[in-house]
Amino acid sequence: MTDHRLTVAAAQLGPIQKAEPREVAVARMVRLMERAHHRGVELVVFPELALTTFFPRHYCEQIAEADPWFESAMPSNATAPLFEAARRYGIGFHLGYAELTTEPDETGAVRPRRFNTAILVSPAGEILLKYRKVHLPGHAEFDPRRKVQHLEKRYFEVGNLGFPVIRAPMGALPGVNMGMMICNDRRWPEAWRVLGLQSVELVMLGYNTPSINQEAGGFEAHHLRVFHSHLSIQAGCYQNACFAVATAKAGTEDGCELFGHSIIVNPQGEIIAQAGSWDDELITADCDFGMCTLGRTTIFAFEKHRRPEAYQRITSQVGAVAPPVWPA
Repeated sequence: MTDHRLTVAAAQLGPIQKAEPREVAVARMVRLMERAHHRGVELVVFPELALTTFFPRHYCEQIAEADPWFESAMPSNATAPLFEAARRYGIGFHLGYAELTTEPDETGAVRPRRFNTAILVSPAGEILLKYRKVHLPGHAEFDPRRKVQHLEKRYFEVGNLGFPVIRAPMGALPGVNMGMMICNDRRWPEAWRVLGLQSVELVMLGYNTPSINQEAGGFEAHHLRVFHSHLSIQAGCYQNACFAVATAKAGTEDGCELFGHSIIVNPQGEIIAQAGSWDDELITADCDFGMCTLGRTTIFAFEKHRRPEAYQRITSQVGAVAPPVWPA
């Protein structure tokens, strides 16, 4: 019987304070990779913006003032130990970071551009796939009503790489269909479905999510923050017949609480591993990709049951519109 299993790990990170250099975070991640090696892990998933504090909570009047939090090369001198550890242990890894690059924009003008980015790296230390966050939450200008800012729309542009999936060797498997999303993307079913339409088997996503919703648009109980996060991931996995490794930053960072609760989810939508701390923690699971077959050949056999002609609003419309009013 053919073995379709890959041993994966969510490498949750405890808080990274504003004053801590990259080398501190990288050393912690290398220790987690060493621990993963001892457990027989073949792919490690690190969180969103894993190299620094979640800096969009801090306001800089000039956006370039935030550039020290960005990476202009990958690997860099600071991140090289992660790539060396991948080669040493034969482990692939996913890394989220802030990317500063110079490239053409949509008008063709070459200029500095900033993205919330994730990469998938092979056990040989080669970058296999890059993704840039599409669904940016928060706001672009300083909001005096908020105790803590959420300035992703200030520091990052909307990702321009779509939702790519690659089939590549990983662990002992000759090929796994792998894709990525970042944080808020997990709440958008469109993102999952675009990956599902590429037969994704494993979705990697990192997040930094506060324990409190400070948007002041209504009340959200604290316990629902974790529930809504897990609900989105479990539904995405079930509806697209795939596994997901969802890895958090956790704990009190710069005085702000991040809820953690990293999870690994199977194609039935079940949580098969979950972090139990707000610190550096490694959770592992065996992903048997044979489990993807049931969903994608029965209820979610897209080629048999999807009706794109009925979904036009999804791609043609942004905001909601009011329905017709019943003529009383």
